[in-house]
Amino acid sequence: MKIDIQEGGVDLLPQYAKIPISFEVKTIYQVEMIDHGLGGIRFYEEIVHPPYPKDYDSYGEGGPEQWPKQFDIANWGILLAWMGETCVGGSAIAYNTAGVCMLEGSRDLAVLWDIRVQPDYRRCGVGTALFQHSADWARRRGCRRLKVETQNINVPACRFYVCQGCELGIFHRYGYAGHPQVEHEIMLVWYLPL
Repeated sequence: MKIDIQEGGVDLLPQYAKIPISFEVKTIYQVEMIDHGLGGIRFYEEIVHPPYPKDYDSYGEGGPEQWPKQFDIANWGILLAWMGETCVGGSAIAYNTAGVCMLEGSRDLAVLWDIRVQPDYRRCGVGTALFQHSADWARRRGCRRLKVETQNINVPACRFYVCQGCELGIFHRYGYAGHPQVEHEIMLVWYLPL
């Protein structure tokens, strides 16, 4: 079935917020530091016993409805993916926004702030359509790179970003220190040249 992408802004957030972002963590990427990092690093996948649920909206800054309270999202793109009459996914792209440290103060960088697909429509091309449209959205604003953050506990997302042409630019073992719910996770930051 055809996937249609709708572009908008804050007006789309009520529909966007209905799309779940939760998933089950079944495997994680462990990181082995070779010679304390001087000899490089090695990622290897490890099975999690027992698997556990992860819901990004349940902690931290909260879900999409909280974004306008935290940031001026006038320069953000909110995308919805539709298959017929059903909203099957969405993505949010941040660009040229004061206070968003992931943007590094750069006007030629965009951040894929969030991407989510309805569980029944995962692995059906919805994420790819949203990612590609998000990259096009950033290109139209003169961006040279698209940046995405995920964690070592989200193996499917890591694989997805690699399939989209992203390269791992940063891994931060202590990126979530001081946040008890997630401090065991490793921050992974991906970049796509546009």
